[in-house]
Amino acid sequence: MAQTVQENKESEPAWQDMSRDELIVKYAPVVKYVVSRISMKLPQSVDPDDLYQVGILGLIDAVSKFDPVRGIKFQTYAEFRVRGAILDELRAVDWVPRAVRQAASNIESMFQSLEARLGRPAEDEEVADALDIPLETFYEQLNQVRGISIVSFEDIRPSMDDEEWNILDVLADPSVDDPLETLGLDRMREALSQAIMGLPEKERLVVTLYYFEELTMGEIGAVLGLTESRISQLHSKAALRMRARIKQVLRNSGSS
Repeated sequence: MAQTVQENKESEPAWQDMSRDELIVKYAPVVKYVVSRISMKLPQSVDPDDLYQVGILGLIDAVSKFDPVRGIKFQTYAEFRVRGAILDELRAVDWVPRAVRQAASNIESMFQSLEARLGRPAEDEEVADALDIPLETFYEQLNQVRGISIVSFEDIRPSMDDEEWNILDVLADPSVDDPLETLGLDRMREALSQAIMGLPEKERLVVTLYYFEELTMGEIGAVLGLTESRISQLHSKAALRMRARIKQVLRNSGSS
């Protein structure tokens, strides 16, 4: 699937030479690719077919709203719209049980508290002890909260007056040397970089392989000699650590 998407990127035809239906057929694999990436981190109760239908609506929206004047490839814009539509749907249906959401919040807060006190990433045993739960329960909770780690840029950016603000508009503006700095998000960029670099080695490697090399959980497990379940746990821990650090930066920025 990733290969198909890559081929689309490299041989993308002029979108204006294609009809609406042709564009939808041509880029349907993009929807499947995005759904497969997101579904990896969701419980089995979430039907990928439902997400695919939502993703197709996102693709149709992309076809309707795409403006080549922005200087963005249709492929890039379509992925953005498809992913956004799916994440919006997941937030709307609130598919995460309250107990699981609370567990994620507790773990995230404990990571932040312990690491601020220890000055280093907290070990699994330390987090479990602080939460007053067995280590096995801690691992079970990590497996349960894996889907909550799906965080789009919209989830962590500061609120802005323009609700129609689109990061692609800024990224496509050749007059903007540093879009994150222009948006006042230079602190966030630095915080995210530091958060990744501050992860324990295996968690940092999982994040790198998953988000930058675009390997699946199973493929990462094969590389590291670990089970897919263990890779999922490492990913969940990394995501919760990074969420806690980014939120702290945003709170500090808001109070300054």
